[in-house]
Amino acid sequence: MGDVVARALWPITAPIGFIQNNFKALIFLLIVFAIFYSSSEDKITHPNLAKVYISGPIMSADKFLEDIKEVEETKVKGLLLIVDSPGGAVAPSVEMALTIKRLKAKMPVVTYAAGTMASGSYYASIWSNKIIANPGSTIGSIGVLFEGANVEGLMKKLGVESQVVKAGEYKEVGTMFRKWSPKERAHIESLIDDTYTMFTEDVAAARKLDINKTAAFADAKVFTARSAQKEGLVDELGTRHEAEAALAKLANVKDPVWLEKTKMNQFLERLVTETASKLAVGFSGLKAY
Repeated sequence: MGDVVARALWPITAPIGFIQNNFKALIFLLIVFAIFYSSSEDKITHPNLAKVYISGPIMSADKFLEDIKEVEETKVKGLLLIVDSPGGAVAPSVEMALTIKRLKAKMPVVTYAAGTMASGSYYASIWSNKIIANPGSTIGSIGVLFEGANVEGLMKKLGVESQVVKAGEYKEVGTMFRKWSPKERAHIESLIDDTYTMFTEDVAAARKLDINKTAAFADAKVFTARSAQKEGLVDELGTRHEAEAALAKLANVKDPVWLEKTKMNQFLERLVTETASKLAVGFSGLKAY
């Protein structure tokens, strides 16, 4: 009886016994296979184009710079910049713009406006070889903002007073503990005006627009994609597929293999972006929003 059962179960017990007896050898073979398979796959699917994303409020350029560094080290032939951002802090937006300008000297860069490409995120994109916008996207908001709360009335109700020791008349510029003085407000306005001039001059230079007509394409106006194209802020209207095709053509790549983040990395980055969006509500300071 036992022999009958053993023969019946042989198709199951034999493979299990083989694995138990040769476990180490099998692990070794799997490792060798993985190494050679990965190496072979890398040769076959080595990326020749890359995608980098600008999503959510721009609070820092660090992640963007890391992505660009990877693009350069991978030695791809072109970059697709996919943007869906309302803008953010001025300095990182300028950092991104100048990075794209530098990268453009090495490879073609196409920007795709996937949803919102406004203010700082538009600034970041201006030096691209081509800007293609989703027909339903919103573009522009070329302007600069400085804002801060005035909690003086609330502090009086709570019986709280601010105490300050300072050196320099303008050291408290932008304080939230009292109303700004006329001189402080004038100083902030000069800061805003100078930054706005830099913004519009860079846009005009990059997009080949008339700097004397900033009221048409700037002035913090938000445009539909179609209106933005008429003003010269974008080159074409289209889908992401068409943006990918445009980059492949500029880079002279017939069979695109894309370098981009895994779905897990994209999920984690989206989670961080959404958290930053909530924190940005209370962000005070100079913004290209």
